[in-house]
Amino acid sequence: MSIRGMAALAAGCFLPLLAAAPALADEPSQGDTGVQTDTDVPAAQTVPDVMPDVIPAPAVEAVPEAVKPVRAVKGVKGARAGKIGVLRPGDRGEAVRQLQRRLHDGGFYFGQAHGTYDEQTRYAVWGFHKSRRMVPRGEVGPKTWAALKRSKGLRPLVPQGGADRVEISLTHQLLTIYRDYRPVLVTHVSTGAEVQYCEKGHCGNAVTPVGDFRVTRKAPGWTTSRLGSMFNSLYFVGGIAMHGSTEVPLRPASHGCVRMPLSTSVRVFNMVKEGEPVYVRGQI
Repeated sequence: MSIRGMAALAAGCFLPLLAAAPALADEPSQGDTGVQTDTDVPAAQTVPDVMPDVIPAPAVEAVPEAVKPVRAVKGVKGARAGKIGVLRPGDRGEAVRQLQRRLHDGGFYFGQAHGTYDEQTRYAVWGFHKSRRMVPRGEVGPKTWAALKRSKGLRPLVPQGGADRVEISLTHQLLTIYRDYRPVLVTHVSTGAEVQYCEKGHCGNAVTPVGDFRVTRKAPGWTTSRLGSMFNSLYFVGGIAMHGSTEVPLRPASHGCVRMPLSTSVRVFNMVKEGEPVYVRGQI
């Protein structure tokens, strides 16, 4: 294993010690990265360089078994921007419901198509934007609507990685699950911040290791380690895991774990089995 990978073992989220999750303040504002923009977006905000994996234990949104395919969108109504049909967090209505269905069909969203642009919808929009190399923003404007109508396959990180596998891109902060060689789930994630830290008497490097791994252990529900709490953890190297979190910012911010939105983590935990390959590639 590389020096970078060895450092990650010392910086991971560690194995669970307790079963309860302490409370934490609301998620801070998010920073933005990417290449292509949508329309009329605000200036980027910043977040702390590294945030602990300490998260509260809220109720997890139910995951529907299926959502009917959405029809072609000829015009988007109900958005605050009127003619150009821009949707933003907090919007409600049929346009948001259509957005959620399209994201669901693409494997980005696994909540209910309830027509409210909530946090889980925003995470799904971020994942979609990043998969298309667009700047991840909360706004959904003409470019996003056009991209949602076009089918475009993801380029695999490891083409010969096997029919069923998990791929994690540090470069684009994306996690993709493959089934029968096809991507079936794509989610925005936040990986190790790659900074040194000292918390509660423990110091290390916040690194998510690059390499070929396998899921070694699954821990359902909430678990707590010295560095914080995780939901539905899937350990793949030492104490480093893919897990659900209420804080999944737009920049690498964990101690080394791979944070996922809570609703998506339910689906990931149910899909991924022990022993399944996990490939981590790229750099932040």
